[in-house]
Amino acid sequence: MGNILAIVGRPNVGKSTFFNRLTGTRQAIVDPTSGVTRDRHYGKSDWNGIEFSVIDTGGFVVGGDDEFEEAIRRQVQLAIDEADVITFLVDVTEGPTPMDKDVAQLIRKSGKKAFLVANKVDHSGLIGAASEFYSFGLGEVWCISSMNGSGTGDLLDEIVPLFAKTEEEEDALDLPKIAVVGRPNVGKSSFVNALLGDERNIVTSIAGTTRDSIYTRFKSFGFDFLLIDTAGLRKKGKVFENVEFYSTMRSVRAIENCDVCFVIVDATTGFEAQDLNIFSLAEKNHKGIVIIVNKWDLVEKETNTHKEFEDKIRQKIAPFSDVPIVFTSVLTKQRIFKALELAIQVYENRRKHIPTGELNETMLPIILDHPVPATKGKYVKVKYITQIKTPYPSFVFFCNLPQYVKEPYKRFIENQLRKIYNFEGAPMEIYFRQK
Repeated sequence: MGNILAIVGRPNVGKSTFFNRLTGTRQAIVDPTSGVTRDRHYGKSDWNGIEFSVIDTGGFVVGGDDEFEEAIRRQVQLAIDEADVITFLVDVTEGPTPMDKDVAQLIRKSGKKAFLVANKVDHSGLIGAASEFYSFGLGEVWCISSMNGSGTGDLLDEIVPLFAKTEEEEDALDLPKIAVVGRPNVGKSSFVNALLGDERNIVTSIAGTTRDSIYTRFKSFGFDFLLIDTAGLRKKGKVFENVEFYSTMRSVRAIENCDVCFVIVDATTGFEAQDLNIFSLAEKNHKGIVIIVNKWDLVEKETNTHKEFEDKIRQKIAPFSDVPIVFTSVLTKQRIFKALELAIQVYENRRKHIPTGELNETMLPIILDHPVPATKGKYVKVKYITQIKTPYPSFVFFCNLPQYVKEPYKRFIENQLRKIYNFEGAPMEIYFRQK
């Protein structure tokens, strides 16, 4: 099950600031004018070792004031449907507003686990004012300041135990789980249909142990895996008005529940910002990735088109560019099975474990040849290396002065590991620790 925390509330209560505090980024554009957050907002957060996704619904509201209220209601409704836990932000300096009351009512009716959070409590003098929000009937009012962070730790201490520890969860079938993700209209459904189309008889639908993820088992042509299709999942009324928000929620859940993602890109529009968002989300979740460039049959070809297109994608996804890229046309089913072969290969790469002895034999000489300078005349000395047990490749380099190892060196080490052992398509973590 994915762990999804949604942040809801009317404009300007500080949702983006709260989002930034949780995800440790400045990726939301924060501005005092109403409704300025325009980007898609999802990020990863981690509290006490439990990872979860955070979605700031503020980025999905468009339109004038009348549409605005309706749009916010739809957002809240979608967040209620899709998230595991909801934080409902209100502004202590403005007190309860009619729109806040509307949101509170939707949340109350849903019975979904929600936390009422009074934001902008920047000094203790404002705590009293927060008590007005008890009238919403949503239980305790949590006082925080997204700006300076006060109160957020206590709030997270309460929220995080509600999330499942992902490692403990085992699905009924130990088969590769492949998710099909991408922005709206890139051809996800056509891809899935091309895959399953005539072979409907070899496909069985398994209701996922995960709420709302429908796994379809594909067993034929030597393949046996579970497909998570975000395109075909539960279309709702009114969804068309919020297609992007909806597809984001679905992608987040599908990515969290899979082993490998097919990130589908439309060849006719190129690799856009939202494609990169979805790619990064899969990477942050340490999932295997295969990029599928769909509708390749519609592109005018010149001698280097294929190579140029691929190079552009690799530049955009750098530094993690060791990812297979396949050009397909779902109409002619061209290279669809090639894509499946790659996904299974990436699945194996992601699970690969290198014995400690072998790792030290191959990597220690490379480190000796490329030492990291530390303080005057001293170098970082790596004593030994080991791969730790995580669902994706992660390695610990035990050394004397880990604080001197910077990002570019870690990247150099990662590239060496990739060159020697083939971890294509699998994101990797490298740690230097004190020994």
